This record gives sequence, structure tokens and C-alpha cells, in this order.
Amino acid sequence: MKRIKKKRFWASCFCFMAFFFLLTTFQVVVELGRSKQLTSKNSVSQKNAFREDEFQKYPPLFFKRPKLDHSAGKKLHRGTYPVLLWWSPLTGESGRQAQCGEDVCFFTINRTYQHNPLTKAFLFYGTDFSIHSLPLPRAGYHDWALFHEESPKNNYKLFQPPAITLFNHTATFSRHSHLPLTTQYLESIEALRSLRYTVSLQKKNSLRKRLAPLVYVQSDCDPPSDRDSYVKELMAHIEIDSYGACLHNRDLPDHLRNPSSMDSDSFYKILAQYKFVLAFENSVCGDYITEKLWRPLKLGVVPVYYGAPTIQDWLPSNKSAILVTDFPHPKDLAQYIKGLDADDKEYVAYLEWKLKGDISNRQLLAVIKERTWGVQDIMKDNYIDAFECMVCTRVWENIKRQAKGMPPRRWKAEANHLSCPSPQAFAFSPLSAQRSVLQDVWKSSFEQSKREARALRHLVERNRNFTALEFWTLVFRD
Repeated sequence: MKRIKKKRFWASCFCFMAFFFLLTTFQVVVELGRSKQLTSKNSVSQKNAFREDEFQKYPPLFFKRPKLDHSAGKKLHRGTYPVLLWWSPLTGESGRQAQCGEDVCFFTINRTYQHNPLTKAFLFYGTDFSIHSLPLPRAGYHDWALFHEESPKNNYKLFQPPAITLFNHTATFSRHSHLPLTTQYLESIEALRSLRYTVSLQKKNSLRKRLAPLVYVQSDCDPPSDRDSYVKELMAHIEIDSYGACLHNRDLPDHLRNPSSMDSDSFYKILAQYKFVLAFENSVCGDYITEKLWRPLKLGVVPVYYGAPTIQDWLPSNKSAILVTDFPHPKDLAQYIKGLDADDKEYVAYLEWKLKGDISNRQLLAVIKERTWGVQDIMKDNYIDAFECMVCTRVWENIKRQAKGMPPRRWKAEANHLSCPSPQAFAFSPLSAQRSVLQDVWKSSFEQSKREARALRHLVERNRNFTALEFWTLVFRD
């Protein structure tokens, strides 16, 4: 019997490795195809580069045309502003003139501006950053700026030092970036203090007759954090209601089965009935904190959190969440939660900050107060606008320095502006051994991303266009 199980295990290993090989091969083929499609497009766009006077086609949007001291920028013609070109369809804007304090910049996704002398910076969105088309050659006055607020699994190579340090300006979830987006999923301190959805302990205890103590809602299954593996093991030791596609064992009402309903009052009211929410991120990365944490805190439910190793720096109080990493095994966590479930006084201790509106984390309070952008706040710019204005202001700073005969200031991204450890699988029992094989796919992808980042840096520093074939040849070179 043991021999049969061993054969099955190794057969599973072989299948997953074969899957990873096919996935990598497919990725290479897709990149090569994209490269061929874009070759002709790029050549056409270079021939049709806009003249400077074509800026006048775009009237100012939402802003009065300011009076600027054009003598500050000797290379700027009267009536025109520095161009910041989005190398991504993210904003969808063919031309927009925006004011950032006293400075004005022209933002566009129109790549025909690539070779225009007024183009000072290229803005990239990390999720759709691709090697098959980059604005090369890169002039000495061309800044590269990266906006990336999403999970590292979307583009692992950008999380490696050779790649992230290619950029001059960054806006990422890391507190170390030039524009930190760590609190991007928290609209305000008031939302944390609010008791709008809070269910009384007496009612929660009554609801325990039909509800599990823990709730889990995930439909992105088997991500790099290996959260489903942990929750599956945890289910062997304590009851968990799982509404999502991952480890599903309980159905939501029909009107809440659409993913768009995850931010509805009706869904919030269901979650608020529980005592504990399993808040597991899809990736483990410093300062990568999503609604997984903030949602239960806003609803008056105790989050059982796994994700950012830096999470204690961001919690509203020292006793507002249960950290998975504090327990050697899921059965130990289960035992602890059972104890809290049976002891009202100990359980309420985790909600005391909420009930009193007492947020003791000074760093969290300061970051929310000082950030230049808002979340669902019509009185503030959103974080994309803030990112654009950060780059615009820095571009103008160098224009003014040049006018005074001073050397330009050079900004540079550091490795900690976007950095994550290699994905690791949980290995707490024999039950997880076979599941950990799936994690090899994520781990292999992460390891390959190191080679991709080195290849990318080499080709960009060569400072001329390159093909996908050149890139992949360099990646897989021994």
C-alpha cells in the first residue's frame, strides 16, 4: 500500500512539472507572437510621430489654462507642456491636460508621442508591463515611472531587484516606494470606527446554532500563499463555513453569487454575523494588505490573518486580529479559536478597540491623514491621479533646475520598493504533502522571474529595441 501511495505521489509530481513546462512554453510562444504583431505597428507609429503644434488639438479638461512662466523651461515652446506618456491603456485617455499644484503636464496613452522632444516620462502599469514592447532607445532625460498596486503573482519579474531598479519613480503597496499605496483598500479611519454593521455578541452567540465560528470566502483558488492548503487542514479541527469556490461547503443566497456583490450591504451583513473571518492574502509580501484584512475590521468581526509579515505595523490596535503565524499548527489555531468562542470576555477583548472607537496605532492614523489621495472620496484625487502628479511635479522640478543651470535631480527606485520572498507551501502534516506539489509551479515561476529580470535589465541597458526571441534566449541561456 505504501509503495502504491509513493508511486501516485511521484506521478502527481511529474504531472505538475509537465504542466509547468507547458505553461512556460505557452508563455514564450505568446510573447513571440506579440512581438511579430507589434513590429509593424511600432514602425508605423515612429513615422507618424506628432508635431509639437498638435498639442493644441486637446483643450484643457476641467482646468483653466494657467499662466506659467515659460522661461523656466528653455526647451518648452509657448503653449505646450511636458508630455507624460502612459505605456499602458490603463487610463484610456488620448490626451488630457492636468494641473498638479502650480505645474501642468499633458498625459496621454498615444504612443506616437514616444519620440516627441516634449515627452519627459513614461508611465507603466505593472500588471500589463510586457517585454515585447518598450520605449527604447531611452533618452537620458526620459524617466520611467511604475504604478503597481496588485498582487506579485501578476508579474513576478518586477519584484526582482534588476527589474524594479530600472524605474525612477514608483507607486506600489510597499511603504518604501515613492508613493506608498499600503492603505489602498481602507477608505478612512471613520470606516474602521463605524459600528454600522456590528452585530452584538449576544446575537452572534445565538447565531452560532446554525453558523460556524469561522467563515472563509475565496474564489481565487491555490494561489502562491497556499492558503487553501492551510484552510483545508484547519477544517479538520474546527468548523468553517466556506462560501466561495475554494473549499466550498455553503451557498450564498442566489442574489449574492455574482462576484460584484462582494461589496454589497447584503453580503456585509452575512459576514458580520460571524465571530471570525479567515483573512488570507493570495501572496505573502511585506505591506501587501488588501480588503481581506480591512473588511472584517470594518464589520466588527475578528480577522484570522495570514499575509503581510509587517501586518502588526498596520493593525488598529495590538489586539485586533489573530495572526496565523503565532501558531505552530492549524490544530493549535483551532484550539485557540474554540477557546475564544466559548469565553465571551476573551473574545470581546479583540473588539474592544472597535466598540470604544479607540485606534492606538499612530502610524496608521498618520498615514491615512497625510496621504495625498483618497479612496471613494470625491474631495480627493484617486491614487492614479496622485501618481501622475508626483511624476509631473518631479519633471517640472528638473525643468526649473535646468533653467537655472543646475544639474537634474535623479530619482531611482530601490529594491525594497517592490520586493517579495519566494512562495512557500505549508508543510505541517502528511495531508499537505501532495498539495505542496502545486506550489512548485508558483515557486518555479518565481525562480524563473529572477532570470527574466536579469535578461530584461541587460537588454534595456543595451538601449535598443529587442525581440521576444532575444529575451527568451537570454532567459534560458545556461
